Amino acid sequence: MTVKTVGLDLAKDVFQVHCVSATGRKIINKKIKRAKLLAFFETLPRCVVGMEACGSAHHWGRELRKLGHDVRLMPAAYVKPYVK
Repeated sequence: MTVKTVGLDLAKDVFQVHCVSATGRKIINKKIKRAKLLAFFETLPRCVVGMEACGSAHHWGRELRKLGHDVRLMPAAYVKPYVK
């Protein structure tokens, strides 16, 4: 199965990554250190990456776009319902 959508929860040092296939099946759900995040995304095929718009989201969005990913930033009000 190939990854089509990635949910990325940004933090200070450890990020949570949740990868989903085209059929909606969970493929990967793990924590990744800041230093290894770009190396992880280099191994993935081009996909949609969704993350909450915050101070560091624009930086990470630019870096992921350089790798060919389609980055979507969401306001915090839209992210909160996914927690439930």
